[in-house]
Formats: sequence, C-alpha cells, structure tokens
Amino acid sequence: MIDIRKLESLVRLMVENDLTELDLKDGEETVTVKRGGKPVVVAAAPVAAAPAPAPAPVAAPAAAPVAAPASAPAADDDAGCIAVESPMVGTFYATPGPDKPPFAQVGTQVGPESIVCLVEAMKIFNEIKAEKSGTIHKILVKSGQPVEFGQKLFLIKPS
Repeated sequence: MIDIRKLESLVRLMVENDLTELDLKDGEETVTVKRGGKPVVVAAAPVAAAPAPAPAPVAAPAAAPVAAPASAPAADDDAGCIAVESPMVGTFYATPGPDKPPFAQVGTQVGPESIVCLVEAMKIFNEIKAEKSGTIHKILVKSGQPVEFGQKLFLIKPS
C-alpha cells in the first residue's frame, strides 16, 4: 500500500509544476494521479480501491423566505479572510472522535500549528493545521463530508 506522505508529495509536485497526470511504477505497485476539472484519482495495484461512500441525501428545505439585500454584506464579511484548504482527497472530520469536542469552532483562536480538523485518506487520519494565525470565521464543510484536493475547509480572519 502506498504511503500517504509519498502521495501528498506527488500531488504537491504536480501542483508546483502544473502537471495534470503522473504515472509511477515501483515494483508491483502502480500509482496514477490525475488532476484538473475532475477530482484526483488514485489507483493502486494490486490492491483494489474501495468505492467512496455516497454522500447522504439532503432533504429539500421547506419554502424559506428569500433574504433580500441582507445577503450581500455576508460576502463583504468574508473579505480579508484566508482559506484553509484540504491538502488531499478524503473525508473531513471536525472532531478527533465521536464523543470528543471539535478541534475548532467559529470564534476559535488558531495559530500556524493549531490542528483544525482531520482528513481521512486511505484509512489514515491526517491532522490538518491552520498554517495561519487568526480566528475561525467560517467552517465550510460538515463532519463526515467528502472533500477534494484544494477544497476550502475554513475561513480564518487574520489577527
């Protein structure tokens, strides 16, 4: 099985060099990584990859009143915020365990080394750090939701 750190390094190299596809063979292991308009695809041989779980269906909300001009300032409210992005494809987890409090909530002060969430990839839980100092302004994904490489997870207001 491929080491997730190696995979992360490969993806970083792809982004830094603006590559869209990378094929790598090492002994019996073959890895193909593609990026672009579609999510990153990883295929390893001889191990068969399990299909990703489908997201839970979301019930359509009941007719809600439409917010008029009040929604426009919300975009301005995000001005100056810095995004924390997912460094990999996986599943987002806001807590270290089912009975544990979340790593970060709106209003939480974070520093560059603060762990803000976990992203599970290939049965490995990866700690995601804020890499910036400030206050959590918005959480953009829900726990258990699949995330893609480069997807924004949090917005941080710099301090």
